[in-house]
Amino acid sequence: MTSSAYSPPPCADVIPAQVLPQPSPTNRWREWDTFVEATPNSGFMQSSWWIDFRSTCGFENFGIILKDGKDIAGGAVVLKFLYAEHNCFYYIQDGPVLPSDELMAEEVFRVILKEIEARRKTERHTVSHLRIEPRWLRLPDFVSGLRAIAPLTDPYLEARDTRCIDLSPPEEAILAQMKPKGRYNIHLAQRHGVSIVEDTSEQGLADFQDIYEETAVRQGIAAKPPDYFQALVSLFSPSHHGSIFFAGYQGVRVATALVVYFGSRATYFFGGSRDIHREVMAPYLLHFEIMRKAKALGHKCYDLWGIAPPNEPDHPWHNFTAFKAKFGGAEIHLVPTLDYIYDAAAYDRYLALESRRKSSTEDMAEAGGAGIFSGMESTEPVDSSRRPKHRNRQNSAQLKSVG
Repeated sequence: MTSSAYSPPPCADVIPAQVLPQPSPTNRWREWDTFVEATPNSGFMQSSWWIDFRSTCGFENFGIILKDGKDIAGGAVVLKFLYAEHNCFYYIQDGPVLPSDELMAEEVFRVILKEIEARRKTERHTVSHLRIEPRWLRLPDFVSGLRAIAPLTDPYLEARDTRCIDLSPPEEAILAQMKPKGRYNIHLAQRHGVSIVEDTSEQGLADFQDIYEETAVRQGIAAKPPDYFQALVSLFSPSHHGSIFFAGYQGVRVATALVVYFGSRATYFFGGSRDIHREVMAPYLLHFEIMRKAKALGHKCYDLWGIAPPNEPDHPWHNFTAFKAKFGGAEIHLVPTLDYIYDAAAYDRYLALESRRKSSTEDMAEAGGAGIFSGMESTEPVDSSRRPKHRNRQNSAQLKSVG
């Protein structure tokens, strides 16, 4: 089947989803989520629950699904954020999602851009740029004309460098590949009687917020408000895509980690630790037990979500990068955040506006999502601090095809 929207070989059977009989929004989300979760070069930020969560942070969304016959070949959920009264930008986190075959990937990518351009022409706001953060280890030859964005230069960025621990070997082998100090601190915490529990209850969220905010104050950064995590946990919990872990010592919760499960990866997303009982090395056992739980659930790697770029010893993320390195694993360096500029004048205004906001707040915890927490550092999603109250998320979770 072909589409009048385009007719190029070699992928003439890849068609925009909107020319097919339309499933219900719920079924469409389910089909998309299944596809994304099974695609290694994508991530949870293309999932329905994440897009629903982003709607609580001021982002609208639309979606593009491309099919090869009855099967999804690729696509993207595109966020839209209004950063000024008449200006917005589009943002694809963990995407676009492309097939592994490079010829088909090129065609799918071209059609996605074409469909987004068609959507842009219908906007009542000026769209300054499209921002993409694909999970590519190298830039495909067919991608050109995009501007690379350096880390920590903009509030709307995710970390592009991370460290992943392979969970497929036996537990003893996972420990053996760690640095000696990492293994020692895990065993030290065990000897001290540190305990690990999961708790996403109302009390768990309150304890998480207390530890997280204490860490933020200690590090001089701006903390996310409680409703941010309440919304996040309420959306990933029903589908079992995340949890909150605590390390306790002598009846006191001293460290915490919010973990996301998606596809083959478990991701350490947020965390914090108290400035007491640090001698018992609770964060080390906390992360090891998270690895054990993720392995038991069938996940193949533990993503520590954000480290300093290579060869930058003075980078502000240096300390928590060293902490994460003690768990072994391998560094992963994705292509940088990329911008496709639609309107140069509007894009310049966007850069000037974000530069002023950055200068006025000096809050680098928001830039690139770096939660620079001593001993329990992680990166977090970047959001506007100008967030509205929660919207009706039942209505936001609809993956719509553009056309």
